[in-house]
Amino acid sequence: MYSKNKLLGAVALMAVCVPALAHADTSDKRIALSNNYAGNSWRQAMLESWEKVASQAVEEGVVAAADAFTTSENQATEQAAQIQNMILQGYDAIVVNAASPTALNGAIAEACSAGIVVVSFDGIVTEPCAWRIAVDFKEMGRQQVEYLASRLPDGGNLLEIRGLAGVFVDDEIHAGIQAGVEEFDQFEIVGSVHGDWAQDVAQKAVAGVLPSLPEIVGVVTQGGDGYGAAQAIEAAGRDMPIIVMGNRQDEMQWWAEARDANGYETLSLSIAPGVATLAFWVAQQVLDGAEVPKDLTVPFLKVTQDTLDDALASTPEGSVANVEYSLEDAKAVIAEAKQ
Repeated sequence: MYSKNKLLGAVALMAVCVPALAHADTSDKRIALSNNYAGNSWRQAMLESWEKVASQAVEEGVVAAADAFTTSENQATEQAAQIQNMILQGYDAIVVNAASPTALNGAIAEACSAGIVVVSFDGIVTEPCAWRIAVDFKEMGRQQVEYLASRLPDGGNLLEIRGLAGVFVDDEIHAGIQAGVEEFDQFEIVGSVHGDWAQDVAQKAVAGVLPSLPEIVGVVTQGGDGYGAAQAIEAAGRDMPIIVMGNRQDEMQWWAEARDANGYETLSLSIAPGVATLAFWVAQQVLDGAEVPKDLTVPFLKVTQDTLDDALASTPEGSVANVEYSLEDAKAVIAEAKQ
């Protein structure tokens, strides 16, 4: 696993003096995960992290249950129905990775009215009664263009690979990339496709658009798409641009091999899938009676040329560079948000 200290250190969590929090008994409380999508390696790693941490909490008697549910389609209507079913099943808290920032608000308000704690993460919601855990996705997009400007001061044409259409994360990263291009106006986005955060989808989409594009010097991405883009560009016989990666093992493996072969250099960044475990502990703390701010922020996980080998060595094949959070980590994040 990628070093937790490197991620938590970005918000100086280890230096926070954590105040005493409430210690009510949550051993009879039941927490559910409502997940809208599981069709890529990031979501699979997220579910694995949830299962690992939450099941241990159940075994240790911290909570009575920590069940995970994923909708069959990435549809807000289906997820809203799933949440309403969780209300009927009497869960005490629902942790949500949302298909939409607004379309679930009605179901979430129903849950809150029933006395259920709702914590959203990654795909967060705008319903005021819910808690939100997010990275600054817009800044993550902007930093991609900033990095390219440091490598390519003369600029050039960029290809943008977006994620799942209509999802908060996709919109925010896209907005950040647009802001980056406005800030570093030597770049121009000459093509845009949706890769759905999946390598196979991205490869097909990039292969389809490449014949209509001029020479590109960089590819800005959202995660789960860098390796697919590289495969499509290589198959087309084009010069390889700087592709910003998204911490997937296959991307990092390709990057390491290209580095060793010809000195290829790039940057990789994404939210850690283990943020689901932070959301679990935040829900537990709210149930425990702790005072928790409604908005919590965690840094995105970045892999550089210098940290690539360590990140790759600690990331299982087919997975994503990751960190998982403990109860103490959650308390530290909460304390940081209060400052």
